[in-house]
Amino acid sequence: MQIRILLLIISASLLLGCNTKPAEQNSNPLSGLWQLHIMEQRDSVSGQWHEWRKGMQGYLLYGEQGHMSLHLMKKGYEKTDLRFPNFSDTISIEALKHLTGSYVYFAKYTIDETNSIVEHDRISHSNPGDWHKVVRRRYSFLGDTLVLQPAEQKLANLRLKWVKNP
Repeated sequence: MQIRILLLIISASLLLGCNTKPAEQNSNPLSGLWQLHIMEQRDSVSGQWHEWRKGMQGYLLYGEQGHMSLHLMKKGYEKTDLRFPNFSDTISIEALKHLTGSYVYFAKYTIDETNSIVEHDRISHSNPGDWHKVVRRRYSFLGDTLVLQPAEQKLANLRLKWVKNP
């Protein structure tokens, strides 16, 4: 009987202690991995939204401890026969042009819930000119879709829709 009680206490302790998500993460609606559904640009004349260029794909990751990463690329970026070595200065012009279809950065982020703004304080960037720049994104939700729009006027005509990646 004492062994059963001890096993019950141990089992209950293990079950209660298995919640690996801190309370902060549960209240952070951005936390997790998101996959790009569509990137759109608003037409300046009609005001209608249209898919940007010929389509983009990518991932957005908001971590639990205030770090995030973004990788955007042309649709079908990975579908190429091009192969080239990493960290080499002997790469073809064709391969270099292909690499420009990939956009990556890592940042620290903070959320202003009152104004629905997430701020990305970039740590690194695939474009050296964008290292350590701070950008702001308005965020909203349409059901389970995260919508991000640059708050900066020069990019305000873009919006990206993301779906949660399980």
